[in-house]
Amino acid sequence: MTNFIEIDGSHGEGGGQMIRTSVALSAITGKPIKITNIRAKRCNPGLRPQHLKGIEACASMCSAELTGGEIGSNEITFIPGKISSGNHIIDTGTAGSVVLILQTILLPALHADAPVKLEIIGGTEGLWAPSIEYFNEVLAKFLEKMNIDINVEIVKHGFYPKGGGKVLVNINPCKEIKPLNLTERGKFTRTDIRAGVSEGLRDKQVAERMINGAKKIFEKFDCEHPVYLTTDCLGGYVHMHAHYENTILGSTSIANKGIRAEDLGESCAKILKEDMKSNACLDRYMADQILPFLALAGGSISVAQISNHTKTNMHIIEKFLPVKFEVDEKNKIISVKKLKNNF
Repeated sequence: MTNFIEIDGSHGEGGGQMIRTSVALSAITGKPIKITNIRAKRCNPGLRPQHLKGIEACASMCSAELTGGEIGSNEITFIPGKISSGNHIIDTGTAGSVVLILQTILLPALHADAPVKLEIIGGTEGLWAPSIEYFNEVLAKFLEKMNIDINVEIVKHGFYPKGGGKVLVNINPCKEIKPLNLTERGKFTRTDIRAGVSEGLRDKQVAERMINGAKKIFEKFDCEHPVYLTTDCLGGYVHMHAHYENTILGSTSIANKGIRAEDLGESCAKILKEDMKSNACLDRYMADQILPFLALAGGSISVAQISNHTKTNMHIIEKFLPVKFEVDEKNKIISVKKLKNNF
């Protein structure tokens, strides 16, 4: 009889992050899982394409037995096998987030016996997911500090509703993830901004207008990049990040019908400015994304916000790994206490 770690998908924040974290940690620990009430709190509950494609890719990578792997399914079981390297092509067939798929696969790929190469097709930017720019310019920098070697090449951008974006990813095995201790930012160095917009919006100068909107909050940026892209459908994003001696803070906003380009840039800048004022080393979006790596390696981080996403991810991680998260709510510092030497 298989002993499953049982995950209630309606717990806490109740979103797709629970699925991604659970499947990834199941793969690297060898512990079978049963997830019920998947995304029960969402208006379209159950598995969506990007969740399913990520699970399927992870299952293929570790020869897992998967049941319930269907669009709309509210329950799955996942029994992992041995993690292997290789090349994988993952096509969501939608504008489903390539970054969310990558979140599911990254941890298992680090435990493969040789490099893992991925071609992921879908949406590179979306309203409720980290953008590929944020992954490359912010998350990847923290992973590099932790001795994780990952390279992401953006071949083509993809926006809602058609998607069609493509990224190529190379992930090298990591024998030892290094602890991350980030509670002091160090000296501020610069702020960068990039606005990427479909070529069909060049005449309206949408990218430049996004940057001009951000300048209502920041007088200037050290590096400005208005970029026009070949895409399958119209769309755009504005991404900015602030560099410090020891860390990076980021913010991304996605173009949406009915929102002026200037307003989008201003909104993105306001979020970054708020997080800069917090004196935290990690912005509001990074805390929950870095937690699985922090749990494996150890360390302490100061964060701009301790969100429900973050608290839910802590709850999931503690089910798999012999760790305890210690949270200093006043100073917004998250530390990892290891209960054993390994899992």
